[in-house]
Amino acid sequence: MKQNLKICLLLVWTVLLSTVATAADAVVNGKQPNAAIAVNGTIRVAFGKENVIYTMASTDNGQHFSAPEQVAILPDMQLGMARGPQIASSKNYSLITAMDKAGNIYSYQLNHSTGKWTAVAKANDTADSAPEGLMALTADDNDRFYAVWLDIRGNEKNKVYFSSLNGGKTAWAANKLVYTSPDESVCECCKPNITFNHNKLTISFRNWLNGSRDIYYTSSTDKGKTFTAPEKFGQGTWKLEGCPMDGGGLAINDKGQVSSVWQRKGEIFFCQQNQPEQQVATGRSCALTQTGDHTSIVWQQEGQIKLKDLSTNTIATLGKGNTPRVYTLANGKTFCLWENDGTVQHKVI
Repeated sequence: MKQNLKICLLLVWTVLLSTVATAADAVVNGKQPNAAIAVNGTIRVAFGKENVIYTMASTDNGQHFSAPEQVAILPDMQLGMARGPQIASSKNYSLITAMDKAGNIYSYQLNHSTGKWTAVAKANDTADSAPEGLMALTADDNDRFYAVWLDIRGNEKNKVYFSSLNGGKTAWAANKLVYTSPDESVCECCKPNITFNHNKLTISFRNWLNGSRDIYYTSSTDKGKTFTAPEKFGQGTWKLEGCPMDGGGLAINDKGQVSSVWQRKGEIFFCQQNQPEQQVATGRSCALTQTGDHTSIVWQQEGQIKLKDLSTNTIATLGKGNTPRVYTLANGKTFCLWENDGTVQHKVI
């Protein structure tokens, strides 16, 4: 009898393991994936498929992922060209934001203890103010979330707006104007970025100033109450009659130094705060991650996703695709995420 029970339990365990492996290895259909790493190391990936927002999670540093879970249905959701669901995770909560084509920012909150997603208030407190559909999201370790987006309220010109949300609450703080270009508009088709580390919150965006479309950044050390005067990354400039549709990437290392990676005239540049820029690759749609003195950069080059480790100066080709993202995992490894032909792809390096 005991032997039969052991056999039954073994069979059940085998089926469970098979189910997990199948979910991890199956092709996941979706577009514009983004990821967030929670305080406990859990990876959560958010992505869209038509008008549906999905998420999936990994608790083993990206070796296996749960089957996709539907978070919400959002009619006319923005999805493509860096437009899609954004996600951030903290200690007790995760948050997803997504935008409709009318220009509204919807948000959904996950309580880690219950595992339930619930809708919360819209992030933009002026209706239809963000029709470009370009925004970014981050969190600190104490359940406070921060969002930045392009907003046209007031004069129909794109400006950089910001708000924050305390985990467990349902209302965003009053929206704050962070920057408006004296030439009327910031670059209208480039995604802004936001990140938090070492009590520093930093926003980057592609400006439109004196005919140039360069990457600028501004920081806050009081959780977004005040921001520094925007500064430009790098020495070069890009005079451009048009939008490059490429907002670059942003990171803050463990020393509190801000860095960016961006594309200019088809070349990828990396720059650390108050240091000269350096060309690191050729391509577009770049992002970066930093921990300690280690920096990894991903980008798209001729339909392939590339990864460069600046510490070793080595480049790896990850596969076909577009719109790559890169993150540092709790175990120190690098997690790469991208879209390819309507599927979500990832690789741990």
